[in-house]
Amino acid sequence: MLETLHRLGWSTRAIGQQLGRHHSSIARELHRGQMNSSHEGAPAQEAYQQRRAFSVPPGKYTPELAKELQEKLEKTWSPEQIAERRRSPRRHSNPSAS
Repeated sequence: MLETLHRLGWSTRAIGQQLGRHHSSIARELHRGQMNSSHEGAPAQEAYQQRRAFSVPPGKYTPELAKELQEKLEKTWSPEQIAERRRSPRRHSNPSAS
């Protein structure tokens, strides 16, 4: 829709008002998706998805963590106990307490 309104000659303010977005967001998106001096929707979306994939951190959840959590839950630890143990391992260094 952005591409169509831009090709029809709408201003960024008019497009922004129509789409419920700030005009500077529209201008930024038009600038990002510009190919051969015109906005192209499909390449712009693809470029956005690539930028987004690299901007998200990988996360901390691993198979090892899943195994550790499962073991503690099977030992009837509460989620609060597990979280506290993971936050402060030095305070709880007594292995016989588990």
